Amino acid sequence: MTKDVTVIVIGLALLAVVWIGWVQFTMWRSATNGEDLVACTADAMMCPDGTYVGRTGPNCEFVCPGE
Repeated sequence: MTKDVTVIVIGLALLAVVWIGWVQFTMWRSATNGEDLVACTADAMMCPDGTYVGRTGPNCEFVCPGE
């Protein structure tokens, strides 16, 4: 009898883990609107006016003010 209860408990735990994973995945997909996320490197560039800018946008480009 205890073996049957153990199998049921393990099965319910696995089902709960799968369900929680699916909920997290669907929330993540809706938060990103199905777009791929981009991570840019943390380097900087000095602009002609003396300011420093980091990479931005989907192509990780440097954009100086006034350009």
